[in-house]
Amino acid sequence: MTLTRRSFIQTGTMFAAASALPRFAKAEMSLGSNATLTTVSDGSLILPGSFIFEPMPQDKLLPLLEETGVSAERLTPECNLALYRDGTNTVLFDVGSGPDFMPTAGTVTDSLDAMGLAPEDITHVLFTHAHPDHIWGLLDDFDEPLFHDATYMMGRAEWDYWWNPETVNTIGDARAAFAVGAKRRMEAIEDAVELFDDGDEVLPGISAVSSPGHTPGHMAFEIAGGAMVVGDAIGNHHVALRRPEWRSGSDQDADTAVASRQMLLDRLTNENLSVVGFHLPNGGMGHISKGSDGFEFEASA
Repeated sequence: MTLTRRSFIQTGTMFAAASALPRFAKAEMSLGSNATLTTVSDGSLILPGSFIFEPMPQDKLLPLLEETGVSAERLTPECNLALYRDGTNTVLFDVGSGPDFMPTAGTVTDSLDAMGLAPEDITHVLFTHAHPDHIWGLLDDFDEPLFHDATYMMGRAEWDYWWNPETVNTIGDARAAFAVGAKRRMEAIEDAVELFDDGDEVLPGISAVSSPGHTPGHMAFEIAGGAMVVGDAIGNHHVALRRPEWRSGSDQDADTAVASRQMLLDRLTNENLSVVGFHLPNGGMGHISKGSDGFEFEASA
């Protein structure tokens, strides 16, 4: 199907009440003696199943979805932003959807408030990528950066892609609004953003891990103490884990995304790293292990 911002919003409005998730649901882990990694809810999305499933082998897909209890028609993924605190820095990974993308999302400020945190308490914002549910929450009601005291940081390749004036013309009609929305928000932080590259220690204890494909410059982040924030490079707990080699309709470059997904899964399992996934269930935090049929996600208790 052709997926546009309008179809996102119409689908979300139709199913908003049925898809409500606990607004402030979160998970937390300790990393070393001083640091913690928490997930804070930005609500959830409502997606037509075809957005992800359309390019997959349907004869193999449907039995897998039935086995995992996932609808082929409608998906309601959580939106879990990672929050890292080490006593000096309070770091938010992505900023969520804001009020303009989907009525079931955009609750991160309420979630932070429930934790006793205000926007001015955020010292840094690290972007995994610039899709709407990750960057459209950047601006407040006056079109100023919401986290106004924060330093904003984005991977150089991701910034260059969305900043390029040709992106809106080449990304395809279904995602053109994504490009316009990203550029508008990036313009608000143009003079303040800090760019980084693969392998850089962007902040003490936080290193960038290139994981392109979902978007051209998508970044994951390895956190000292044994965790990986994977953004949308591992986009769900069902087909992305059970069949990581399958191409997903949600990825802009599906073949590159497959390679990134497999790389991250190898690292997570071989190095016994905890995972934080933006759209993984039950708070998005836990462990991924090799199962008898692909990989499995176990959420933190």
